[in-house]
Amino acid sequence: MLKIIYFILISSFIMAKEPITPIPLEVKVDTKKANLGKELFFDTILSKDDTISCHSCHLLNQGGDDNSQFSLGIDNKRGNINAPTVLNSTFNFVLFWNGRAKNLQEQALGPITNPIEMGHSFEELITKLEKTKYKDKFNSIYKDGITSFNITDAIAEYEKTLITPNAPFDRYLRGEKNVISKETKEGYELFKNQGCIACHHGINVGGNLYAKFGVISQLQSDSKGRFEVTKNELDKYYFKVPTLRNIELTAPYLHDGRIDNLEEVVKFMAHYQLGKSLSQDDVNKIVLFLKSLTGEIKNYE
Repeated sequence: MLKIIYFILISSFIMAKEPITPIPLEVKVDTKKANLGKELFFDTILSKDDTISCHSCHLLNQGGDDNSQFSLGIDNKRGNINAPTVLNSTFNFVLFWNGRAKNLQEQALGPITNPIEMGHSFEELITKLEKTKYKDKFNSIYKDGITSFNITDAIAEYEKTLITPNAPFDRYLRGEKNVISKETKEGYELFKNQGCIACHHGINVGGNLYAKFGVISQLQSDSKGRFEVTKNELDKYYFKVPTLRNIELTAPYLHDGRIDNLEEVVKFMAHYQLGKSLSQDDVNKIVLFLKSLTGEIKNYE
C-alpha cells in the first residue's frame, strides 16, 4: 500500500507543471522590528553566561547552520540533534525536526530556555535586558516594552529576511534556460523520476510535510521524531522533511548528522527511502541539480 501511495504522489508531481517554485526576491517585514531582531540574533546576551548567540549555531554566511553534527551550548554542553539551517526557514510549515514549533516565533522560544543551548529563563533575561540599551529600543517599538513575546517576535521578524533568492535553478524556472548545464537538467529529471520529488517539492524543496525515516528499510535513530511531541506510536521516526535549499553548504546531513558527504546522502536516501540503487552517473547529476539550489548568501551581519 505504501509503495502505491508513493507511486501516486510521484506521478502527480511529474505531471505537474513544476513541483518546485522559486524563492521570492524579497519579503515584507516590519523594518524596525527586524533591525531589533538582528541585534538580538547576534548578541550573546541571550544566553545565561553570555557566550552563545543565535548566530553561534546558525552561521548565516556558511549555509545557516554550524556545519557540526551536534552544536555546543553553554558550558560546552553538546546537543543531540543536528541544527537545521535558519536560511529560508520562514517557508517551512513547522520548525524543529519534530515539528514542535508552528512558526518562527515559537521556535525562538526554545533555544533561549533550553538548558543545553542558551540555558536562560525569560525572567532573568528580561531583567538583564532592562539594564541595557535594549530597554529604550523595545519601548520605542512595543507599548509593553521587553517581554518574552516581544523578544521572540523581533527575532522572528529578522529571520523572515533570511532568504536566499536567485539560485541558478530558480533563475532557470524563471526562464533563463541556459543558466544551468545539460547535466544539471538531467539531474532534475532524475530527481523527479526516481521519486525524490515526493518529499522535496515546493518553494523550499522540502519543509512542508513529515516523512518517515526509513520507508523501505528500518533505520536506527536515537531521536523518535514527531512521536516526541504527539506520543502517538504511529508518529515514531517521522521527521519534518528538511529543505534542500543551499544543501551543498549544510553538511553534515540528516537529523543526526550521520553523513557528511552530499553524494553519499543521495545514495543513502535513494536506498532507504525509495528502495533504489542509483548509478554513480545518476548520483553525480542529482548532486549537480542540488548544487543549483544554492542561492544568494547575503552579508546579513
